[in-house]
Amino acid sequence: MASKSYDMIVIGAGPGGYVAAIRGAQLGLSVAIVEREHMGGVCLNWGCIPTKAMLRSAEVFHLLGRAGEFGLRAEGVGCDLDAVIERSRKVAKQLNGGVGHLMKKNRVAVVMGEAALSSSDTVSVTTKEGTESLSAKAIVLATGARARELPGLEADGDLVWTYRHALKPPRMPKKLLVIGSGAIGIEFASFYNTLGASTTVVEVMERILPAEDEEISALARKAFIAQGMTVMEGATVKRIDRGKGRAVAHIEADGKVGKHEFDTVILAVGIVGNVEGLGLEALGVGIDRSHVVTDSHCRTGVEGLYAIGDVAAPPWLAHKASHEGVMVAEMVAGRNQVHPVRAESIAGCTYCNPQVASVGYSEAKARELGHEVKVGRFPFIGNGKAIALGEAEGLIKTVFDAKTGELLGAHMIGAEVTELIQGYVVGRTLETTEEDLMNTVFPHPTLSEMMHESVLDAYGRALHF
Repeated sequence: MASKSYDMIVIGAGPGGYVAAIRGAQLGLSVAIVEREHMGGVCLNWGCIPTKAMLRSAEVFHLLGRAGEFGLRAEGVGCDLDAVIERSRKVAKQLNGGVGHLMKKNRVAVVMGEAALSSSDTVSVTTKEGTESLSAKAIVLATGARARELPGLEADGDLVWTYRHALKPPRMPKKLLVIGSGAIGIEFASFYNTLGASTTVVEVMERILPAEDEEISALARKAFIAQGMTVMEGATVKRIDRGKGRAVAHIEADGKVGKHEFDTVILAVGIVGNVEGLGLEALGVGIDRSHVVTDSHCRTGVEGLYAIGDVAAPPWLAHKASHEGVMVAEMVAGRNQVHPVRAESIAGCTYCNPQVASVGYSEAKARELGHEVKVGRFPFIGNGKAIALGEAEGLIKTVFDAKTGELLGAHMIGAEVTELIQGYVVGRTLETTEEDLMNTVFPHPTLSEMMHESVLDAYGRALHF
């Protein structure tokens, strides 16, 4: 069987893979992309996009319940979970088709099937029609990841769900346990709690949203409890006893194990890289705890073989994967001055209610790294637009190096902070100092004015609080 030859082959059509393919094609490379399931990968079909569609429905439902605060009447408000899910699937399907269109537009060859590396420059693809051989001088692994499962807590799709089950639920949970309080766990907890499920979140670390600044985590905890959630920190689910329509979780907290009954459990305890069956071990590719080991330019150490996105190093975020895809494609095309992705300048966003977003170092991390810091804070209650929106709960926090004025980190909780955070991301990329931000004129009335005020506060110059 003759092998089809390309300049670059991408394995996996998620937000890292398909973007790498597009950029490669733009630069004149002949590109093939191999995908075993859905164009757009987990993010588009089973992650970022459908969850945001669901969370938007929850947000509207929540606002309808507050109609009286805005001088409005909304009577007989209810929730049709099936219709909510149907809308989220339609959104995902629309974007899935869009990725396919982009592949055609950029003349990227699409091969649907299961890929394995026969050698460092050859990919064998098992398709519905048989086996196809592809070769290229550069191969990009963008195979993504899947939900991690723990012994004794395995998902069954009935009582115990992964994110996939939670996106197409067989029922509306009445009493829900969410194990893990990272972005995925908190988003599902927020969604189902808003729609009426009695929700408990269990986190093994000492605080929820453990990757966030400690002050932001504390405010999030307070908000979730006010919404009726039960939050158990420093706690571990030891096992789950399963019966008809009931799951009894044995939860250890404060040295004691208690039994708690639920009808649904969602596992959100991290991810596992999709490295199996690719033939990586035979090529000598390093794998650390299910993720491919790479250098700062996504090189695996095997000539011509790269790994990007969730199958490689953290942070495991779609936008980081896309940026890596562009970087690798430009390297393959021979572009000079390709800059590696800096993990500490990648924003993290959690689309719960209230939203949480951050970039750079937390206050504690900045101090740990030896920085003398100046910290600014500005609460939503001091902002006119936030009050007008009826969203006066929240905080924007900025961390600067006291000696140089470097913006070390920014941390937010409140309405639309997942949009606001990009201002600080741009600032870090441009190596902005406190003086630059202080001299920037922010439009009024906007939520973004709080970003300005937080910077001013770090230097004792806040105007409106």
